[in-house]
Amino acid sequence: MSMPEFNKNIELFNVFGEDYDRFAFPADIYRMTAGHGGESFLITGSEKNALYDCGMAYCGDKTADNIVTALERLYEEGRIGSRTIDCIFLSHSHYDHIGGLPYILDRFPDAVVYGSAKCQSVLERENARKLIAELGTEARNLYTPESREPVRTDGFRVDHVLADGNTVSLGDVSMTAYETKGHTDCSLSYYLRPAGILFTSESTGILEGKDYVHTPSLKSFPDSIASSYRCEDLHPDYICLPHFGMIPKEFNEKYFPAFRAECESKMNFVRSMKEEELTYDEMLARYIKRYWTPAKEIEQPIEAFEINSGHILNALLRALEEEGE
Repeated sequence: MSMPEFNKNIELFNVFGEDYDRFAFPADIYRMTAGHGGESFLITGSEKNALYDCGMAYCGDKTADNIVTALERLYEEGRIGSRTIDCIFLSHSHYDHIGGLPYILDRFPDAVVYGSAKCQSVLERENARKLIAELGTEARNLYTPESREPVRTDGFRVDHVLADGNTVSLGDVSMTAYETKGHTDCSLSYYLRPAGILFTSESTGILEGKDYVHTPSLKSFPDSIASSYRCEDLHPDYICLPHFGMIPKEFNEKYFPAFRAECESKMNFVRSMKEEELTYDEMLARYIKRYWTPAKEIEQPIEAFEINSGHILNALLRALEEEGE
């Protein structure tokens, strides 16, 4: 089975034109991100203020500075009733989403951290914290090579476990958690009501370029595909994708089918390598060569990409075995 060439000349964020603002939220949401590699958003309600994800550790202090500054400004403008973070919602347990948590909790120690039960158990494991520190250090070396600050893992925790469908009120707005496995077993998507914004997990992909949806299904492709249907069935008014931001409303109906099509494309790629009777190591090397692009290094160290590529390949091979191939 021959495969078409993969377009490596993708621009990760300039997908909908230079004038499109992927962080123009139709609600009281503000980007707090202080560096490359992971996002963090401030969400304000009439009674509580929340943070969605925390970004990477190397810029954790700066992200916390951004949060403090934004809260002060919003408070002085009379748009919020307090200058604190009450809730922190974690999408999953990976270093680029929770690395900044210890630094943010330094400023807001009373914040309640929400996540899945699996996320809670992962963050309690010493080997998981070690990997988070290792990948966080690689990111630090890439983005701030002059820094020698150690990457902290002392503040990782989930205070309140969210099950599928659980809702947390912030006053006039609320966040509902939906289990969306595939990228990890601890992945949650969140639906902000009444704004109708769905913050998807990486289980249902990342938009990279006009014609490519990355499918980082590290655990299970069937779970990721099921998660995409679950998100699609919510019929969100707006979709906020991890590592990208908001997509235009007119792209909503196209996104999840495009994600599933790319899942099938990757499956076909692995089928073609199996037909060639390549060894596992040969498959992995070819996968990395095909899908690594210079643009990716803006947002992810190559070391993390290589680790993730091994997990994705294993998940694809398991999916093919389950199909009986």
